[in-house]
Amino acid sequence: MRLGLLKDEIEVPEKVHVTLDGGVVKVKGPQGEISKRLSHPRVKLEMKGKHVIVSSEMPRKKEKALVGTYGAHIRNMFVGATKGFEYKMKIVYAHVPIKTAIKGDTFVVENFLGEKCPRKTKILGDTKVTVKGDQVLLNGPNVEDVGQTAANIERATKIKGFDPRVFQDGIYIVEKPGR
Repeated sequence: MRLGLLKDEIEVPEKVHVTLDGGVVKVKGPQGEISKRLSHPRVKLEMKGKHVIVSSEMPRKKEKALVGTYGAHIRNMFVGATKGFEYKMKIVYAHVPIKTAIKGDTFVVENFLGEKCPRKTKILGDTKVTVKGDQVLLNGPNVEDVGQTAANIERATKIKGFDPRVFQDGIYIVEKPGR
């Protein structure tokens, strides 16, 4: 059975400016600006006062899912524009001390398991990475960029050719934004 109209109303927080332009949602706030393309022929985005409305008329299963997904993306954009997102990672080593550095938009891991070649990974978007002792902090307004950067760093220190039960060295995600 299909519903007549499925609608998700999202209230725009204070100090946040939202613009909708041809399927592109731009959110600007104190922490930064985020833009994302959210377009589907049967899902409509519109502004009414201080609310963003995601709606679909006579939605099928896929459109129902997209209304919820678009609403979640927009809420994440609001949180990112007001508070930002923070991931915490921990540098773990037992055999050879690991050196980390940030060079431009690249995160460099040197001396990992005594390797001569440094392992490098890209820092995505507006993500800011800071290293304090054995902690790596990632901050940014876009949850996807911050999360993917953390995953890239974790993957860059993946151990190949050794027993992972013995060699547990690496950089691991310890804390991420709670839901």
